[in-house]
Amino acid sequence: MRFAPLIFAAALAGCASQSTLHPAALPAPAPAPAPTPVAPPPIETVLQKQIFQMTPVEAGRYIAWAHQAEPDLRKRIAAIGRKNLGQPYVLNLLGEFPFEVHDDLPMFSLQQSDCVVFAEHTYAMALSRSWEEFFWMLQRIRYRDGVIGVATRNHYTEMDWNVANRWLVTDVSAALAGANGPSYAMRVDRARFLKTRHNTERTIPVETSRQSYVPKEQVAAIASQLQEGDFVNVISTRNGEHWASHVGLVVLGPNGERHFLHSQEPKVREETFDSFIARAAEREARNAREGKNGQRLAGFKFLRLNDNIVVPPMAPQPRPGT
Repeated sequence: MRFAPLIFAAALAGCASQSTLHPAALPAPAPAPAPTPVAPPPIETVLQKQIFQMTPVEAGRYIAWAHQAEPDLRKRIAAIGRKNLGQPYVLNLLGEFPFEVHDDLPMFSLQQSDCVVFAEHTYAMALSRSWEEFFWMLQRIRYRDGVIGVATRNHYTEMDWNVANRWLVTDVSAALAGANGPSYAMRVDRARFLKTRHNTERTIPVETSRQSYVPKEQVAAIASQLQEGDFVNVISTRNGEHWASHVGLVVLGPNGERHFLHSQEPKVREETFDSFIARAAEREARNAREGKNGQRLAGFKFLRLNDNIVVPPMAPQPRPGT
């Protein structure tokens, strides 16, 4: 037993002797191989794909090419929107992850869209020259003053999105509908919505407004006044309430007829307004036969793409609280 301390001391001495080796006596680590530069994809290869088939790198190449190939913003919006025809539709697609973790939904999507995502991505790409500018522009459009967060996201189409993006589009629904055009009252309780839907506490006063729209029966008469790139709100009604249930873009058909370009299940499509109205009527008739109290199409709000767009700067992103 008396030898145990000597053995223990020898063991400690052995550990100490290893740690005192001079670094020069150790073999030098092999240098890490330099990363191989990745060449940007040829634009000819990129143009063979729809946007939803592209990687972000390829989409960045396409955005830069589109800005040079089509200098007219209205035509560029239509071309970029059509470059996503066939994109699969998925509802409630985006969130604030990883900026916020109230959900795990990302801040952009190329592979899929819902109606709002499709319109926002199309506008943002058309207004940009690069992937980096597109991502910045997308957040400028999605959030009030560009401040990222679930509480500043433009949740309500009529009273958030349309108002926050007045630099981009102007509501011309009242002028198109005429002096006797219809309107509806809206009441928005954002604090309640954020609490119940996103578990987010905010003190925001309830807001009310009155919204003008063009009844579906009048769309054919005013269609020639619509311009390519205009923003469309589909107005639905049920139990006396009205709201924007869907959005999309105006594009011109081969003979100048006005088409509706939008993301709706199962995928992004382009159709005439007559076709969209007829499909809504078929759905309403089916609901009536089945005894369902479904929503009904009331009409449309139209927002004119501004001629001279000046993109406002982002507001300073506040430091997050606890």
